[in-house]
Amino acid sequence: MGRSTDRSVRHRILRSTITVVAVTGLFLGLPLMFYTWRWLDDTARTDLQHRLQRASSEILGHEQRTGTVGDPPVDALRLLVPSGGRLVLNYTDASGTPHELTVGAEDPIERPMVEGTSLGDAGVLRLEQDYSTVRSEQYRALTIELIVMALSVTAGFVVAAVTASRVADPVQDVADRAQRLADGDFRPDPHRHGIEELDRVLDVLDAATEEISDRLQRERQIVGDVSHQLRSRLTAVHIRLDELTLHPDPEVVSEAQAALDQVDRLTSAVGDMVRAARAEKYSLDAIDVRTELTALIADLAPPFARAGRRLTVAPGTSAALPTRATPARLREAVAVLIDNALAHGRGDVTVTFGSVGARTVLVTVADEGSGISDADAQRIFRRGYSAGNGTGVGLALARAFIEGDGGRLTLQSRKPTTFAIFLPAADPDVPPERSVRPEPEPR
Repeated sequence: MGRSTDRSVRHRILRSTITVVAVTGLFLGLPLMFYTWRWLDDTARTDLQHRLQRASSEILGHEQRTGTVGDPPVDALRLLVPSGGRLVLNYTDASGTPHELTVGAEDPIERPMVEGTSLGDAGVLRLEQDYSTVRSEQYRALTIELIVMALSVTAGFVVAAVTASRVADPVQDVADRAQRLADGDFRPDPHRHGIEELDRVLDVLDAATEEISDRLQRERQIVGDVSHQLRSRLTAVHIRLDELTLHPDPEVVSEAQAALDQVDRLTSAVGDMVRAARAEKYSLDAIDVRTELTALIADLAPPFARAGRRLTVAPGTSAALPTRATPARLREAVAVLIDNALAHGRGDVTVTFGSVGARTVLVTVADEGSGISDADAQRIFRRGYSAGNGTGVGLALARAFIEGDGGRLTLQSRKPTTFAIFLPAADPDVPPERSVRPEPEPR
């Protein structure tokens, strides 16, 4: 998640900065290139006009000084002809003979830029310049502007990359810090990035880390104390039941042995839960759901018989249903559902084993009671809420057990009341990966 966040922030900053630079370059560069093109064209024409005016002044001045139209000042005019251009003067001498004087290029220009003027009796003056020279200047200017635009986009990309790194790296660090917290690493991190908002997030994470660490430490201590007291009491009960197994009455011995089995299972379940609660890293072995729950269902059947009801397993295939879960958690979650059906349901209770596709194992517990109301269905898994006289802890704890192993517990049907447990199917031949998995809060 941290990596994807990092890439998203980096890409967004890069895209936005480069887009701004590119749009700015287009909105400024294209008009600039257009006006540069026109300006160079107008500049060339203005230069021709100035040269033409000076040439006209030279010819008219020469006429005034000499009193004749002929014999124009060629040397002076040659200095006014642009490179590669030509000046053409058409005039009539004193005898009335027309003449054409060409100064500059002898051959006609294929694509000329022409400016001309009438000199009255002194004739007509025309100044030509090769348009390819102007075009070369225009293309040279546009090339320089394109290079400047490309350098601007490149500079924008470099700035965007540096900015993205400076912003995205702290964001990734915050995401990694949150991930480490989710994985159970409660060590505070004093490093800060100088970005006020992110540093505030890190301060909150450090405060939450200390609070969660202290709370977990207290809860583990409480779990240890409670488990010690509970196992001490179970040991005392076990000793008393051992004494009952020596009773001469066979029925008493049978009941005592059944009670001993229950005490042994409860002791094992308590041990498994304590180890799972204390373990920071653990792996889930593949278990067969049907095998794990069949014995539990048989142990829970007698109370139903005494109440005139039945606890049965729905008929179906006997194929194995492997999943990776904590056996004690699975048994306790199903026991909660069956006990709830006994206390709050009616009629027979049916446990069904099956699968949904090839990736999910399904266990359902259904009774034949009047069902659950809409209002209760919305809050039934909330800790502390009970539709009857219960404590409101059982279903919340059952859901926490199932979700702690990567499964899901839902109310599948309100009438008849049916609870469904979805567990990920497992291949028993594939070894489990050791992983850190936080204990979810009951919802």
